[in-house]
Amino acid sequence: MNLKDYFEITSGTGILSTADSNGYVDAAIYSRPHFLEDKIAFIMRNRLSHQNLESNPHAVYLFIEDGPGSKGKRIYLTKVKEEKNSEQIATLKRREKDSNPDEDKFLVFFKLDHERPLVGDDH
Repeated sequence: MNLKDYFEITSGTGILSTADSNGYVDAAIYSRPHFLEDKIAFIMRNRLSHQNLESNPHAVYLFIEDGPGSKGKRIYLTKVKEEKNSEQIATLKRREKDSNPDEDKFLVFFKLDHERPLVGDDH
C-alpha cells in the first residue's frame, strides 16, 4: 500500500520532529500529511517547527497507529518549498474551527527521503 492510501485509511497520532541549525530538536503533534502530486505537505503556523525548517530543511514524521501493538511509520523528509496563506490551505485543512484565523499559515512541501516502520531497523 502506498503512503497516500495508508494515511487515508489509518487513524493514529503523528509527531513531526525538526531541529534548528544548531541541532536543538523539537517535536510537535501534527495531523496526517497531505499528498499533493509528488510532494508531501503539512499546514503549519509560524511556531518552532516551522522556524526550525527555515534553517534546517530536514524533518521526521513519526506516526503511531491507534490500537494495540507498536504499528506505524517513520517518514524522513526534506523541505522543498512553502506557500504563505495560500488559498490551497483552506481546501486542505481538516479542522472546521480555526482558533486564530488571522494568524499566518504555511503550506510546507517536502520530498520523501526514506520510509521505515515505526519499530525495527528496516533501512
